[in-house]
Amino acid sequence: MLKRSLFAIFGFVLGSSAAWSCTDISAAKEQAMDIGYIDVTSDITLRRMRAGPPSPKGTVLLLHGFPETLCAWKEISRDLSADYEVHAIDWPGYGLSSRPAADRFSYSPKDYAGVLGEYIKKAGIDTSKLTIYATDIGALPALLLALDDPKVARTIIVGDFAPFNRPQYMHDRLQGLKSEPSATAILATYKTRTGGEILDTAVRGGLSKEAQFDVSADFKEDVSRGWSHGGMTPPEAFYHYYANFTRDEDFLEANLHKLKTPVRIVWGEKDVYITKEMGIEFANRVNADITLLPGIGHYPHLQSPKQTVEEIRASFR
Repeated sequence: MLKRSLFAIFGFVLGSSAAWSCTDISAAKEQAMDIGYIDVTSDITLRRMRAGPPSPKGTVLLLHGFPETLCAWKEISRDLSADYEVHAIDWPGYGLSSRPAADRFSYSPKDYAGVLGEYIKKAGIDTSKLTIYATDIGALPALLLALDDPKVARTIIVGDFAPFNRPQYMHDRLQGLKSEPSATAILATYKTRTGGEILDTAVRGGLSKEAQFDVSADFKEDVSRGWSHGGMTPPEAFYHYYANFTRDEDFLEANLHKLKTPVRIVWGEKDVYITKEMGIEFANRVNADITLLPGIGHYPHLQSPKQTVEEIRASFR
């Protein structure tokens, strides 16, 4: 297990004059926040964030989507860490986590599921007290892991993702990433913009002018910094994820009868990337409750973090 100190993050990873932008240090100290690194395989080291009280009531693991980093969970982590041990990671290919070549790691939902399982083991998380909250690209890996290990969590909360191959419920651009030549063309458009620009555009998608919101400057800075952290860029990782996406969606659908871990679904009612009909179908297929959030788009945890906190707290009641 490799764990680097905050000093190492400042001096070695980001350079001696760089400032840590994901969370300010005074708040990190108050909340006993630990931001460091952990080896999960011989090829992959994850940046992760932990926070929590001395005697937590349970554990929460937060899994981000595209084009995010673990900094997406800063506000939510500070709230939940008063009562729970909170973990968040950068997926491989994102933030400051490892980016092995695609011939060693496929960046598929299945491979991400393996990374998630290894992280839970290496972090020493008690799965009987664990709630996983996974959105976008983080959700399918969590469910695939649960097929293999029904006791991987007490509850898995998922939302705003594509569990099944349903083109009618997906934005044309996302559907286009599933096959060539459209996937390469879409990747090329991503490469013309910075991470902060893509994040800005993504969070406004489908929302009325009145409902649009801004993400914090430090979050945008962290996404932009991670855009060129290693040889594999986040858009390229996203491209490889989608190259394997239909295969892993079909696997989940064919094996839904094996999904025994309790699941809850939370969905932004205004999501235009993956519409609420996808969430409704998934909820019906797994006989789970679904919460549709009025006026909320694809990123509920960013647009209305208080609602996300309440959903997570409710999973422990």
